[in-house]
Amino acid sequence: MKYMFASDIHGSAYYCRKMLKAYKEEGAKRLVLLGDLLYHGPRNDLPKEYAPKEVIQMLNEKAREIYAVRGNCEAEVDQMVLNFPVLADYCILVIDGHTFYATHGHVYNKENLPPMQDGDILIHGHTHVLKAKKMDGYYLLNPGSVSIPKKDNPPTYAVLENSVFAIKDFEGRIIKSIVLDEAIGMYKKLPAK
Repeated sequence: MKYMFASDIHGSAYYCRKMLKAYKEEGAKRLVLLGDLLYHGPRNDLPKEYAPKEVIQMLNEKAREIYAVRGNCEAEVDQMVLNFPVLADYCILVIDGHTFYATHGHVYNKENLPPMQDGDILIHGHTHVLKAKKMDGYYLLNPGSVSIPKKDNPPTYAVLENSVFAIKDFEGRIIKSIVLDEAIGMYKKLPAK
């Protein structure tokens, strides 16, 4: 099954439409949203077509296909208007034999790892900077930001299919990709002989 990952919509109706169009064109069966869905927060400029009520309507139409986690801009009032859970700090997904710890990134990140095992995958947003990297004992993935990318990145999302995690722009071009190895414990150092 194909999954799509996206983060940091920040209330942009323009980029929410682009994201949902890409979701349809990709043929993904689930959309995993990594937080900061409706509000831009005090540190960000208003994104293009800032219209949280429109974003609410668009996302609610896909409620049965969305898994979401709470970002640092989410509040209890958001749950009152969204028809899918948005207040969990993390979500554990097992996809094609891979265990994903999906979170926003403001609490758990490479500086503060959640409880994971060798070969697990930490995927988060929050930084607005895309990433697909093997670390020491785990994978670190970030689909970037749908609406407010940083560090000269374009607006992006990611798809996962057949153990390939591909970060794409809204023209469908692959910006970065990584193949997730199936081996568990692949990073353990072998004892010297």
